[in-house]
Amino acid sequence: MPQIRILTEAELRQFVSLDIETIDAIEAAFAALATKPVAMPPIMRLDIPEHRGEVDVKTAYVPGLSGFAIKVSPGFFDNPKLGLPSVNGLMMLMSSTTGLVEALFLDNGYLTDVRTAAAGAVAARHLARSDASVAAIFGAGVQARLQLEALTLVRPIREARIWARDAAKASKAATELTEALGFKVTAHADPHAAIDGAEIIVTTTPSETPILTADWLQPGQHVTAMGSDAEHKNEIDPAALARADLYVADSLNQTRRLGELHHAIAAGLITANEGFPELGQIVAGLCEGRTSHDAITLADLTGTGVQDTAIATLTHARALASDRGTQFNT
Repeated sequence: MPQIRILTEAELRQFVSLDIETIDAIEAAFAALATKPVAMPPIMRLDIPEHRGEVDVKTAYVPGLSGFAIKVSPGFFDNPKLGLPSVNGLMMLMSSTTGLVEALFLDNGYLTDVRTAAAGAVAARHLARSDASVAAIFGAGVQARLQLEALTLVRPIREARIWARDAAKASKAATELTEALGFKVTAHADPHAAIDGAEIIVTTTPSETPILTADWLQPGQHVTAMGSDAEHKNEIDPAALARADLYVADSLNQTRRLGELHHAIAAGLITANEGFPELGQIVAGLCEGRTSHDAITLADLTGTGVQDTAIATLTHARALASDRGTQFNT
């Protein structure tokens, strides 16, 4: 009789975390996207503007993996005013052989948070300077914290700065991250000052107007922009993409439509058909990453279905190995 393994967020947090194995799994997913006949349809999206709400549905089939994930990810950005999280959702893992549902992860967006942070680590691993030790994070939410934690796993971070529109949240995040990570994290009121001298910059906000200006960028810096996962979102000054020595997309088809690249094209700074490397091509050695100490690099991460299939597959394997969750006969 077919069975579904069901796990809640609380259960998932016991054995799935941001670690090197998770980063490696997401890295392998990017490589697969560049080297295998991956089936990854466009993101299905539903907007609910009167409540600052959006729902994305992502999926991908990766040849060689026994299952594929379908992820439903709502983001309602006024929820904190109600004492609720901005992001929630769930993932289903289905058999690539039979199509039967094998697992249901009621994660409230936790697995998405982890795989998104892991993607930031992959970008930094391949694009940031190997000696990068100072990070600047824009945003003070869950993803901002996870992105900084992820950086510490792939680069020798010894100092970090936090900027957010809500200064109190930035200060609170800085205090908590200092305690959690064991190095100095400071809150900055001025975003320009926050990135001055930083070697890695990560933007993690749902901003609809640029919060990072092209003129602020300095030689040797790497920028990971991961908040622009919808057409109306725009964290990076479009001129920054034209200024960068290397622009890298997680999925060029997606970033042309809804990432930071989308805004640079709309501004007439980059042509619609201009070619750029994808992160998976760099991971797989098909394209070059950072080529010099002083290069400015920019990764445009809009979130891909292969990341969801990768984290769901890893989670399922760990759940089976330790017999986690509840089995439900269908």
